[in-house]
Amino acid sequence: MDSAYRSVNYNLSELEHHYPKNVHILSNPFLLSHLAQLCSPRTFQPTINQLVDALYANLVNIIMNNEFPRKRVAMPTRMGDSHPKEGVFEGELIDSEQSAVSVNLARAGTFPSHICYNALNYVLNPVKVRQDHISINRATDDSNKVVGTNVSGHKIGGPIKDAIVLMPDPMGATGGTLVSALNIYKNEIAGPAKKYIAVHLIVTPEYLRKVTKAHPDLIIYAVRLDRGLSPADVFDTKPGTHWDRERGLNDKQYIVPGGGGFGEILNNSFV
Repeated sequence: MDSAYRSVNYNLSELEHHYPKNVHILSNPFLLSHLAQLCSPRTFQPTINQLVDALYANLVNIIMNNEFPRKRVAMPTRMGDSHPKEGVFEGELIDSEQSAVSVNLARAGTFPSHICYNALNYVLNPVKVRQDHISINRATDDSNKVVGTNVSGHKIGGPIKDAIVLMPDPMGATGGTLVSALNIYKNEIAGPAKKYIAVHLIVTPEYLRKVTKAHPDLIIYAVRLDRGLSPADVFDTKPGTHWDRERGLNDKQYIVPGGGGFGEILNNSFV
């Protein structure tokens, strides 16, 4: 085995912050550029789906590199007939026998979950990959303020023991959806899972506070942190320094600067 591939290093590029260690806010100009275009009021379908596809395909790549187990393999190449000994690649790869679940948190998470599910099938043994479905949405009062979540049903395909469970949800706003979904898996489904990983485009300080308190084992990945309604002096501090003063949600619990309602723009259905 060539020593260069005996152990493959991967270094995550992320922002420094004072949030819990399981929170990863990526430092990635490519993804930030795509996300900025996605959030633009001048961006419509089908470009919206194309950008979401590119963003989540890259996110699942990053997450598999950083979170999934690896193993050393010896795999024949097409040069094996000419060079039976030398024509074999030996090195460390992602363990294809790791089981994984991608969770569709309908409706904003439907397309992102499909992208993650599809990507997992190309790297892992497809027999050990599945997609679950939870019909869940924010519950609001008469003033459109979020007061909880509504779960109208779910289709979960079996146990999650030792699986890595991905929860792709573009906007981590209040945290209610993720907390409720994790409660279902932890309280109703046979496990335990090896890891729970939330996969977001944008998160707020309020979201991070809620989910890390309710489920401190949750691993969080996000392209961007939005705290646009914070006091001006907070912007000059490392994220999490003044967590109690950071604010990313307006009075209707929409993210600022944000990108509007992703369930609406992804489905072109503004209800």
